[in-house]
Amino acid sequence: MKRINEYKKLFKVEKEIDLKHIKTTYRNLVKEWYPDKFQKGDSKAIEAELISRQIIDGYHFLVSIAPETKAANLEAYNETINSPIMDWHHKGMVLELTFLNDNTYEFFGVNKGTFVKLCQSDKMTRFAKRNVFNTYIYRKIKKSEVVA
Repeated sequence: MKRINEYKKLFKVEKEIDLKHIKTTYRNLVKEWYPDKFQKGDSKAIEAELISRQIIDGYHFLVSIAPETKAANLEAYNETINSPIMDWHHKGMVLELTFLNDNTYEFFGVNKGTFVKLCQSDKMTRFAKRNVFNTYIYRKIKKSEVVA
């Protein structure tokens, strides 16, 4: 949640994430902090490099959790969450789940208690369907690879 709030603050997002607002703000921030605008070796150039990376990361992150993106990928998400969970990791308040179809999703705001209950449940996918999948903000972080 800290990461989400940090990026929302950077992009001046008050409540709901709006793709049009994010894209406009992204363009303006990139213009302002483009590293080539500054002299090489200048302290502002180093700062601009770091801030521009943060802007790009924030843009991709916010786009991935935007309601429009989630709606566009809802069918694939529903197909994935019906697949068995193969691997899981919990760090801070982020739960990372990898499914049998090799897709990996991050769920934000998942507390340690929920994670422990997930690990102890005899049917992890069923527990996750009831307590994780439609409760927490999520984003896809790894796409399954297509074998040719």
